[in-house]
Amino acid sequence: MVKAQQKISGAWRTLTGARRFARIRSYISTVRKHGINPLTTLRDLFAGRPWTLPATS
Repeated sequence: MVKAQQKISGAWRTLTGARRFARIRSYISTVRKHGINPLTTLRDLFAGRPWTLPATS
């Protein structure tokens, strides 16, 4: 995904921007693996209710 984004935009402008992209992409990927709608979790995240991994026993 990083390579696709880099091809589309031409290059990363800053290292900070690349890190932010990777962090958001990782969050979405993890949410999808747990079968949760990513748009719903992003909405909740911006509303101050971030999704966290369920506790393991």
